Amino acid sequence: MNWIDLNSSAQLDAIWESAEIAVIFKHSTRCPVSGMAKRSLEFESDRIPSHIPFYYLDLLQHRDLSNKITEKWQVVHESPQVLVIQGNQCLYHASHDRVDMMAITPFLS
Repeated sequence: MNWIDLNSSAQLDAIWESAEIAVIFKHSTRCPVSGMAKRSLEFESDRIPSHIPFYYLDLLQHRDLSNKITEKWQVVHESPQVLVIQGNQCLYHASHDRVDMMAITPFLS
């Protein structure tokens, strides 16, 4: 899995301004449920088209960015959480045990 470390507001702005699909995974490194969700995504990473960026947001280091995600895409913060974004729209989001690659892949075409 080729995670892209999400660590700046500039990255969020670029995602917002892009017409391309991107995925953001919000992860708490101290949470076992979040760890299981991350491993589940990684286990099925062969389903990801190579052109789709997968961003990894470490919530313990960058909670401020999670707040900006809430503001920009109007999706309530949860952890773990996955969002499929296309420009200024959130096409799909899920949290906790609903973080699943099979649910995400229909949005990645």
